Order: sequence, then structure tokens, then C-alpha cells
Amino acid sequence: MVRSMGPISEVDMTYSMDCYFRQSWVDKRLAFPGDDKDTLALSISMLARIWKPDTYFYNGKQSYLHTITTPNKFVRLYKNGRVLYSSRLTIKAGCPMNLEDFPMDIQRCPLKFGSFGYTSRDVLYRWNSARQVAIAEDMKLSQFDLIATPAGNHTDTIINSDKKTAEYSMLLVSFHLQRHMGNFLIQVYGPCVLLVVLSWVSFWLNREATADRVSLGITTVLTMTFLGLEARTDLPKVPYPTALDFFVFLSFAFIFATIIQFAVVHYFTKYGSGECYFSSDLSSDSSSDEEDWNQEGRRIITEATNGQGDVTRRYQNYSCGESQLIEVIPLSACSIPMATSSGGGSRRSSQPWSPLQCLGRRTAGNDDEHVPVVPTMALGLGPSSVSSISGPRMSIQQGPRIHRRRRKKRTPRFNSVSKIDRASRVVFPLLFLTINLFYWYSYLSRTERIQPLNVS
Repeated sequence: MVRSMGPISEVDMTYSMDCYFRQSWVDKRLAFPGDDKDTLALSISMLARIWKPDTYFYNGKQSYLHTITTPNKFVRLYKNGRVLYSSRLTIKAGCPMNLEDFPMDIQRCPLKFGSFGYTSRDVLYRWNSARQVAIAEDMKLSQFDLIATPAGNHTDTIINSDKKTAEYSMLLVSFHLQRHMGNFLIQVYGPCVLLVVLSWVSFWLNREATADRVSLGITTVLTMTFLGLEARTDLPKVPYPTALDFFVFLSFAFIFATIIQFAVVHYFTKYGSGECYFSSDLSSDSSSDEEDWNQEGRRIITEATNGQGDVTRRYQNYSCGESQLIEVIPLSACSIPMATSSGGGSRRSSQPWSPLQCLGRRTAGNDDEHVPVVPTMALGLGPSSVSSISGPRMSIQQGPRIHRRRRKKRTPRFNSVSKIDRASRVVFPLLFLTINLFYWYSYLSRTERIQPLNVS
């Protein structure tokens, strides 16, 4: 009778169990008169004085008899000379496992026992037809379900040193263990699927977001690598791939394919540094400074002062077709009128002064005539129109004439999306779903967890 099982180790390929091991045989020399129901409970010290079989476990690795508080065994003698010998043992036996279907596998762990020295001509082992292998009703396993315990008689043939064959009678029981998948679904399969789905987020990112897409791909690849190594921590280094290895490799391949997909998208991108976010009929970019420099309609606002200090403003349409030279004088070359106070100190003159006096326009006819104008930024001149800077004066040569027209308001448009990204949004999920359906059906059907379809 099996009381408990475990632990079951895939690394050592062993299993342990706690059981009541009962043997019964008939010795006519021990028969006594009396009622058929009469039995004698003998002391365990009597075992040393009567004959008993030398049973041992063929595939046992480390087994022992429980001796707390006293040796856990007893002997009973029946009227017809039948002896019942029972002991409580903890048996650790080897279990050759095939992990190709791990973690959807069903392992068959055998237990073989028989006589160590007596051949089949001396002792024959047979199962009790009424009680072969009993399992405790409250026995539960953390990693497996015990689904079957087939038992049978077996004869083993051994060749001795003198090249003579000897047959030994033995008994065989096999424990069929079906592995629980809940732990692996939570710790491996679920995170792998989530990482693959997370890698698909890059399909919805702009193809110009190179840093974002590359960092997302590398992060998922490294996480997948760590998850795959962690999944094999409790597994032996078998020379064949398991079902879990196939799924981890499949997830890793999909994540790696997203990085390759972005490399292809980036290679076929029209502009290597990005695309225009606005309509092509506007020559202005997103910088507000460049817009001010590239205004189409420009006006020159000139200011002149008369003798009484009044400011006369003249508005003149700026014509880029005429060759005009604007001369900008830095403030260091300007003389600011100062008035001297009676106390020796200096104070500002009451005459109005404007920075516009430092800026003049020189016409083609008279190089010495200066007309005060507003600073360069007010003229709408871009930095590209600066031709030369010599000394304290800066000369700005005007460009070609641009017809005045009403400035259009910027109309934003969406950034273009790669056709490869659009196709990947559909192809990658459908392909991953199809491979998963084939993967789960093939492995679950071959391990008999689901019955294969019968095609008539």
C-alpha cells in the first residue's frame, strides 16, 4: 500500500515513495492446530529464527526501514502455516524519463523487486490477486497525477560467471504519472506570449522612432533569453529539445523577427532622418524662427525723426528683385547722446534716442546716405541671406523677388506608415496563432491528454 509519493526529480531521474511492503508465504513447518480464524502475532525477534525471502529492489537507489520509535514491522502466523510479514519502507528508485514532451509528458516509473539469491526453481513471486497495489485515498502529488498502477509478474534471465543462465522470479509495478501544467503556464508560457505581443507594439510606432523600436526589441530579446534559461534550471541537460524548448525558441524567433522587420522597414524608409509632418506646399518647417525668416510678404518699416523729435514712419513694400544692400551697424559703433550734470556726473540726454539710428539702408545711387530702419529681424531676412561680415558692419544681400500672397495656415497631416508595418500587424499575430494551434494540438494528442480525431 502506497501512502505517499515524492519528491520526483527530473535532474536525478528518481522518485521516492512511502509504503507498507507486505509479503506472505506458506511454511508448513509453522502450522498449528486451532480455528481457521486463529492467528498468532509474533515478535519481530522471531524473524531471525524463521525462514523469510531475501527480497530486494532491482532499481532501488536508497531505501530504508523506519525505526522510530521502534522498527515499523510485524509478523503474523496463521493456522495453515502462512506467514504475513509487513514493514514500512521509504523507497527511492530510479525512473528513466523521456522528456521530449515536457511539460505535457506522462512518465512511467517502474519498481522491480524479487529474490536476491533464490532462482525461480526455489522461490516464485506472485501478486495477490485480491490486493495488488493499493493507493491511499488521501494521497496527493504536487507536480503529478497518479493515473494508473499496472502490475505484473516477470521473469528475469541472468547469465552467471560460468556462462550458465539462471532465471529469477520478480514482480513489476509501474506508476504512470501525468504532469501538472498549471505551474508552467503561469511561469513560462504566459510570460512568453506576453513578451511576443509586447514586441508587436513596435509595429504601431513611427518608423522614424529608431531608438524606441530598437530599445523595445532588445529589451524583449534579453527578457526572453533570461526566461528561457530560467525554465531549464530544474531540467537535466538532455541531448534532445523538449516541448518547452520548442515554445521558448518559437517565442524568441518571433521577437527576433520583429527586430529584423524594423531593419527592413528602416532600410526602405524614404528619408533616412525622418519624414515631413506637414503639407508639401509649405516651405516652412516646424521652427518658428525659420518661419519668421522665410515670410513671403515683407515690409520695410523706416522711421525718421524731424527736428522736433517727432517720428515719421514710412511703410515700403520690400522688393527682392531690386539689388539693395542693408547695412547693420553694431551698438558698439553707435554714439548715445549723454548730458553732463552740474555736479560732474553724467545723465542721459532728454533728446529721444532709438536703436533704429544704428541701422541704415544704403541705396545704389548714394553710398553715404543712410536711412534709419528697423533691426534685421523685423525685415524678415533669414540667416541664409547674410553674404559677408566685415569689421563692425554687416552687409546683407537680398534674394530674388517673391510675389506677395496671403500666408497660408499650416495644415498638419499624419506621418506616413510603412506598408511593411501595416502588413506585419496582421501577418505576425495570425502566424503566431496558427503555429500555436498546431503546437498544442500535436503535443496534447501525442501525450494522450486529448484523443486524436478519428477520420473515417
